[in-house]
Amino acid sequence: MSQGDAILKYLLAGNTITSLEALKLFGCFRLGARIWDLKRAGYEIDMELIDAGNGKHVAAYTLAKKGQLRLAV
Repeated sequence: MSQGDAILKYLLAGNTITSLEALKLFGCFRLGARIWDLKRAGYEIDMELIDAGNGKHVAAYTLAKKGQLRLAV
């Protein structure tokens, strides 16, 4: 199973993922690239910046609530 497939399965289960979680769970150093691949495949993924402390923020990704697959026209 590819990293993208593993991340998609994780998101489909209703989870949110950050870069640190992607590294720990799937050995993925480039979560942004895998999210881009999933978006390009038609999945709607939301990103939220969360406060990591000391004025720093990290991106947390989830599948869009309005639908999991966008139909390409």
